[in-house]
Amino acid sequence: MADEELALRSLVDGVLTVTLNRPERLNAWTRHMERRYFDVLDEADDDPMVRAIVVTGAGRGFCPGMDTRSLAKAAASSEPSAPDPRPMTHALSVRKPMVAAINGACAGIGLVQALVCDVRVAASGAKLATAFSRRGLPAEFAASWLLERLVGHGHALDLLLSGRPVTSEEALAMGLVNWVVPVDEVLPRARSYAADLAVNCSPVAMAAIKAQVQADWCRTEREAFDDAQARAQESYAHPDFAEGVTSYVERRPPSFRPLPPKGAA
Repeated sequence: MADEELALRSLVDGVLTVTLNRPERLNAWTRHMERRYFDVLDEADDDPMVRAIVVTGAGRGFCPGMDTRSLAKAAASSEPSAPDPRPMTHALSVRKPMVAAINGACAGIGLVQALVCDVRVAASGAKLATAFSRRGLPAEFAASWLLERLVGHGHALDLLLSGRPVTSEEALAMGLVNWVVPVDEVLPRARSYAADLAVNCSPVAMAAIKAQVQADWCRTEREAFDDAQARAQESYAHPDFAEGVTSYVERRPPSFRPLPPKGAA
């Protein structure tokens, strides 16, 4: 399979759907898929036509982690394969909202890719797991940092120490996913949510909010307050503020400007 087929993209009305595409392996992760997926995210971040991103898997799985064939090669060799220079948490650098549509098995690296999305929709009965401890590995790719902030200390340690699979319903109860729906509704629900963001929310404001939430994990309340005030002052002079207020008063959909490319931001 050509590298460009490992992560398919489809853009409709401002929503880019990215599909991890190795269905015969439940979309198990490989270095080639990694590079293609990160390239697609970078392109989407700079594309003014893309306002929100949905990530899902082809077929029955989302991504069950690193491909077992690749793991076997790594275990047999003292020389690890060269990874992409971008970190496994690369999606955190994407300024546009990202929705994970977890349609099936989601573990290891696959779970990390779901965690670094902004919200998560999961199929009823889907299994999620960290799996690292069951492969003789520590919590890789900042999974401990991500999980503790999403589900709290106790749940994070449970998931990481045991590596046990949990159903999407249990994941919902602990705050690991936002919604659980029947499997055939996962992608439509994720796209519907993303479409609402694309139509009704300012790309500049959403990028600012994503940056705030990430930075505030490590800030004091006062630091977060001061940063929010500074950002608000800048926003008052931005055309999106006037458009947001005017469209609300006039009871019409807003016409927000696209997010400029990173180099021009």
